Amino acid sequence: MKALRGLAATLPLTGLAMTMSLFVAVAPASAQTANAQAGKRLFMRCQACHSTAAGQPNKVGPNLNGFIGKKAASRPGFRYSPALTKSSVKWDDKSLNAWLERPSKLVPGTTMAFPGIAKPEDRAALIAWLKTATK
Repeated sequence: MKALRGLAATLPLTGLAMTMSLFVAVAPASAQTANAQAGKRLFMRCQACHSTAAGQPNKVGPNLNGFIGKKAASRPGFRYSPALTKSSVKWDDKSLNAWLERPSKLVPGTTMAFPGIAKPEDRAALIAWLKTATK
């Protein structure tokens, strides 16, 4: 804090404001990168059932490429549960968070055999990674 006060005394106010804005602008991007990297590690549990790259086949679960922003159970060539097919879920941050917390709570009757992720920060990390890996 003492160094910051000394810096403020030597820089014009606009220079200080610009310097501080750089710190603010850089921090979220690096936090997002770290979050996405944690999400990539978390996805290792999911990759036994899901693929993410375009052109990869469905596995036990559907290929997730391009799924964000779309209605649940809309990937052609995959047999979804009747419950998920009838649901009105559209994949966005809110629905993904609820799904990853406990799929059977969001869509009762789903056949996805996954108990969920308890920690909100882990769900957020996985969602951050999915947004980059499934474009």
